[in-house]
Amino acid sequence: MLFNSLHFLVFFTLVTTLYYSIQTKFRWILLLVSSAYFYASFIPVYLLILSVIILTDYFAGLWIEKAVGRKRRYLLIISLVVNISFLAFFKYFDFINANISALLGVAGTNHRIPALKEYFPMIALPIGLSFHTFQSMSYTIEVYRGNQRAERHFGIYALYVLFYPQLVAGPIERPQNVIWQFHKNMEYCPENLKAGLWMIIWGMFKKVVIADRLALVTDDAFGAVADQNGSTLLIAVFFYCFQIYCDFSGYSDIALGTARAMGFKLMTNFESPYFSASVSEFWKRWHISLSTWFRDYVYIPLGGNRKSKIRVYFNLMVVFLLSGLWHGADWKFVIWGGIHGVYLILAQVFKSRPNPQAEKGIIKILNIGWTFVLVAFAWIFFRAVNISDAFVIIGKILTLADYSAPALAINNAELIFCLVLIFLLMCKDYYFPDYVPPKRRFWISAFAFSFLCYLFGVFTTNQFIYFQF
Repeated sequence: MLFNSLHFLVFFTLVTTLYYSIQTKFRWILLLVSSAYFYASFIPVYLLILSVIILTDYFAGLWIEKAVGRKRRYLLIISLVVNISFLAFFKYFDFINANISALLGVAGTNHRIPALKEYFPMIALPIGLSFHTFQSMSYTIEVYRGNQRAERHFGIYALYVLFYPQLVAGPIERPQNVIWQFHKNMEYCPENLKAGLWMIIWGMFKKVVIADRLALVTDDAFGAVADQNGSTLLIAVFFYCFQIYCDFSGYSDIALGTARAMGFKLMTNFESPYFSASVSEFWKRWHISLSTWFRDYVYIPLGGNRKSKIRVYFNLMVVFLLSGLWHGADWKFVIWGGIHGVYLILAQVFKSRPNPQAEKGIIKILNIGWTFVLVAFAWIFFRAVNISDAFVIIGKILTLADYSAPALAINNAELIFCLVLIFLLMCKDYYFPDYVPPKRRFWISAFAFSFLCYLFGVFTTNQFIYFQF
């Protein structure tokens, strides 16, 4: 069930209305059943995978809390291995398989290992698997660290993993932030409902009006890079920066909005990332739930920045290579992560004393612009069909190859409209990041933006980009 569908609109309205209409003690049941239905609307059989993950980590949490000594560590390892095994099997089997086969070929052995689909023709990557396995792992880790009590109520724990607003593409929550809210009696609050509805409308606007419109250009250009000139590819790369931002942050806005409408507060996932004055700051503003997950559960356990300089550089690179691999079973994602790792290592190598002047004026503007260029360059590998295409794109852009008039999939009027939308988006991010219309203007504004979504939206079957992860 896509957020940008009539099906979801009916589903959200019905669930939210019922949530406030029934007794508090039954609300967790409504949310759990609704969330299971939401996920089953994609591929029903994959509820079985989620059920195994939920059962494993529910009992692991209880046993870890009761255990002492090394037994606690062993139980945590078992829980993590089960979660990672599901990811490795469904998401990385063919990737690992292909690389092993390639290495065997180099060694002169022509042994071919069958791909996963040859064993199971109907198999597909469970949607959002990387998100809910990471969220589930955060629970057992926090119980192990003593930061979260093991949840006794099985239904509440299952809801923590299955909660439909953030089930498919995050944010990747921590148990301390969410589980207690499911135990709380959420009274109806008009302000929560209005704030939630506004987040949903704004998120939908970013998705169907901006992201999917920009996709008309980027999908065409990246789909056949050999046929494109340098100017076309340059515009496509620029547009993709905002397409992926509006697509993913739009999903997060809708997720936070649907939860907020029922009184729940999920963690913020984006904070105007393209106003970052450094790559380090960018990762404090982009996909915050994932970047903090790797910080808390990988970077700090590796030693963080408490070790020698070489070890700090190693820790940074490990985190970003894993982050790239998390995004997809393809070397292009690993390269994308590695590029960001190199950026942050170079920032550490050439780190200078804090300069108050760099925090304002023209210097800050230049830093923001340079950071955007660095991030945009890395996005080329993320979006390109393959690594070869990425280098073709870079080559055509950097060598000014055939910088004739761009041959875009849209006309000049639509191009100008896209640029205006990007400008308005940046103004909103900078001046009104948390704006919610006041009471008197709320319903008029909500209706107006909903109408704009209907009028200018690109209503295709485009799912959210991060659904594939």
